[in-house]
Amino acid sequence: MTTTAVMTSRPMPAGAVRRTLLDSGYALSAFLVALPAFVLAVVLLSLGTGLLVLVYGVLVLALAAMVARGFARFERARMRTMLGRAAPSPSYLCARPGDGLLRRTVTPLRDPQSWLDLTWSVAGLVTGTLAFAVTAAWWGAVLTGATYWFWQVWLPDGEDDGGLAELLGLGEGAVAESLLNAALGLVALLTLPFVVRFVAWLHSSLAWGLLCSRAELQQEVRRVETGRSAARRAEAESLRRLERDIHDGPQQRMVRLGMDLGRARRQLDSDPARAAATIEEALAQVGETVEELRSLSRGIAPPLLVDRGLQVALEDLAARSAVPVEADIDVPAGLPPHVETTTYFVVSEALTNVAKHSGAASARVQVRDVGDAVLVRVEDDGVGGAHEAKGHGLAGLGQRLLAVDGTLGLESPAGGPTVVSALVPTGAR
Repeated sequence: MTTTAVMTSRPMPAGAVRRTLLDSGYALSAFLVALPAFVLAVVLLSLGTGLLVLVYGVLVLALAAMVARGFARFERARMRTMLGRAAPSPSYLCARPGDGLLRRTVTPLRDPQSWLDLTWSVAGLVTGTLAFAVTAAWWGAVLTGATYWFWQVWLPDGEDDGGLAELLGLGEGAVAESLLNAALGLVALLTLPFVVRFVAWLHSSLAWGLLCSRAELQQEVRRVETGRSAARRAEAESLRRLERDIHDGPQQRMVRLGMDLGRARRQLDSDPARAAATIEEALAQVGETVEELRSLSRGIAPPLLVDRGLQVALEDLAARSAVPVEADIDVPAGLPPHVETTTYFVVSEALTNVAKHSGAASARVQVRDVGDAVLVRVEDDGVGGAHEAKGHGLAGLGQRLLAVDGTLGLESPAGGPTVVSALVPTGAR
């Protein structure tokens, strides 16, 4: 006697079904990948260790490292495609040009990541087997519960045979067995997404810790080195610009001032009136030189920024712009000094470019605190076509931002408008 028991439940969203299937595929294939990796790693490590008294042992160990590296790369690819998880690849140690054959051979053994790959090849079998077994068991329970009513008719049915429902005191016969298996299958189905997600996470977490964590450290080191190099380049460029500005401005004026004063001294006896006029011109030169030096000093360390803070300094910068500027500035006090200085120079350089190159009739400056960063946006209605080519102000601006882990954005299609945006991280205040 057969009875149909229909399992009903609220259907899962398509995204959840796809996620469950991908997690299941990752967990079920984990054992199939981990087993050959384990066998090859253990065999090659054992053989290489046994042959260390000979040069062949080193070659076998290097081969083990390369085999483990191949499985590690495959595992990172599985994590990216099946789990959608970030799995950065570390930079492996490479032989240098001119290294001999032996040194090139042992290069993989000198790389710490190679030993982490080998550790993964051995340890991954544990979590891979667990993930495979649990996932297979849960899917088995789901499929058994859904189909038991159909194939139970082919099960042996002796007088002394008792089913699970009878053992649990839930009744006798095919109906009770069908209902019990359907209920168990329903429970397995409802818990399946969480269970397979957990075992997939467990296996991938071990993989990430051994195969990817060092890559993040390498990326952080490269980021710091890049920021340091950018800071050095920005400082060198600032010094070169300062030297050029002093040479082209105040220095030339001082030379002319010296010549005017010399001429006035010669004119004092023969033509006092003309000497007085020359002295007046020299005094005008002094005033212009002082004003130019003040402008240069604002480029080095703006006094208003130091004395009154970023908000007032930016408002003053917008008010002094050669192009009319609509300012929308709202930044808190107490930002780190490097953040205030970088933000000030971003706005200053952007407005300088607007005045010199854009042909704009107006501009808009927006500076906002967005929690963990300061957002700067400078927009003009000019002709567009701005770019970050080397030798332009925007290139130096990008270097200055890179030195503080900031980012620069530029949108400047032909015909305008031009939008310069920057994000300056504030860090811990």
